[in-house]
Amino acid sequence: MTRFIIITGGVLSGLGKGIVTSSLGKLLKSRGFSVTAIKMDPYLNCDAGTMNPFEHGEVFVLRDGAEVDLDFGNYERFMDLDLCGEDNITTGKVYRSVIEKERSGEYLGKTVQIIPHVTDEIIRRIWKVANDAGTDIVLIELGGTVGDMESAPFLEASRQLRMELGDDIKKCFFIHTTLVPTLNVVGEQKTKPTQHSVQELRAIGIEPNVIVGRSDRYLESSTKKKISLFCDVPVEAVVSSPDASNIYRVPLILEDEGLADYVMKKMDMDPLYQERKSDAPGLETWKQFLERFENPESEITIALVGKYCDLKDAYTSHEEALNHCRAFTRTLIKMKYIESEDLETEENILKLLGDVDGILIPGGFGVRGINGKINAVHYARTNNIPMLSICLGFQVSVIEFARNVLGYQDANSSEFDDRTEHPVIDLMAMQRGIDMMGGTMRLGAEKVMLEKGSKAYGIYGTEEIEERHRHRYEVNPDYKDEFEERGFMFSGKTLNKKRMEIFEIPEHPFFMGCQFHPEFISRPTKPAPLFLAFVNAIRERKGLT
Repeated sequence: MTRFIIITGGVLSGLGKGIVTSSLGKLLKSRGFSVTAIKMDPYLNCDAGTMNPFEHGEVFVLRDGAEVDLDFGNYERFMDLDLCGEDNITTGKVYRSVIEKERSGEYLGKTVQIIPHVTDEIIRRIWKVANDAGTDIVLIELGGTVGDMESAPFLEASRQLRMELGDDIKKCFFIHTTLVPTLNVVGEQKTKPTQHSVQELRAIGIEPNVIVGRSDRYLESSTKKKISLFCDVPVEAVVSSPDASNIYRVPLILEDEGLADYVMKKMDMDPLYQERKSDAPGLETWKQFLERFENPESEITIALVGKYCDLKDAYTSHEEALNHCRAFTRTLIKMKYIESEDLETEENILKLLGDVDGILIPGGFGVRGINGKINAVHYARTNNIPMLSICLGFQVSVIEFARNVLGYQDANSSEFDDRTEHPVIDLMAMQRGIDMMGGTMRLGAEKVMLEKGSKAYGIYGTEEIEERHRHRYEVNPDYKDEFEERGFMFSGKTLNKKRMEIFEIPEHPFFMGCQFHPEFISRPTKPAPLFLAFVNAIRERKGLT
């Protein structure tokens, strides 16, 4: 029997429903249950692919190429899952499907309405994920805030799903995450926002089974009792989720609060747990990771030279990949976020990069700030500073080498200058003639072949790897031989060897780039190999190994 756990949010957005969902999934997996996750996003976009990082944070790419929001990164990292595009249900996807069915006559002339047609489509998609996954538990996070107009169809669909399952708490369980602020003037935790949020949820027809109180500190006993009384849930169903020193501590906080045990008890999962517990992985490995993460023995500073540094959520996966390396190497990694536009003068280059131990240049789109990224690459190459460049960073590294070593002063990407005489980066052949923006890039996991004897081969320890991609432009193969003759080695290529995937300069302490996004597959106990090699190169240069 598949069980559904639906996580909603109230009062305001950004409370951390995704971390609560991911943490609960981790706790249930540690007990031997199989889980999967769904995110219902109430925006009209079909996916997150066309959203500006300033607008919505990082765009995370799944193995099948689906572009989703950063919550999926947390699901995959915490629960060690590979999810797919069908696990993301958006208003845009739902409405498009309903309209297409109406246009094809599938509704047999009926008036098409939000209820039942849109809600039926949402429920159909939920069941498809559940049936395809075949897991014990399906965790469903509902984006947005209860009371938002755009969330209403998803809440109604959730209510209908519960009724479809026989209004049985053993089959469909609701967790409501809400804000419990503390007024510093009086030092009292206020429950009114939670009361009003639960009242709004109950008006829709949904009774929460657990209330997770997000606060700057643990909920006081009196606060829990008050929420229990006014929101009609048992005291043990009011769970504290205080601000944590890092997100990886949240599963242990919720474990101490008894969340997973309460869910198991109410959903009658103990008989299944008794069958599974001998093979259950437990939380010991997670605790070991956390102990190493929280007790570093050395320190390094890495500059992230980006285009969206005003919103650090734009680089969440990069930061988490480095956090995984932090635990693995017991190294505190201080991040210095630098806007690439600030590196367009010689004075600023020395001022901003002079004190860093390594440089990370992530992806992005558009010409803004490109010269600053190129200057950062040049600084790293000529000063023997370890550098890892990814996607757009990979491309600007190629441009820098073409300009300053090959002597092509106007070398560029045709994305930035379609008249350049030396388009060392050019639009992929498969992208020519494509007008639509959403979901049309080279997306998802593809295999990469590594040159034996190369640094890349030594890092991965195998000849064939699989990594996730998200790009339209690539290295122009017409220039490949010229680069390699001057020591710029393309050590990773596609299976047909036509596309360049990894470069390295063997004589440099660490000067590598990749067209793919290794940050998307990094896990707390399995750091992305390129990131780990990058951090180890910095440690070696500083004499920390």
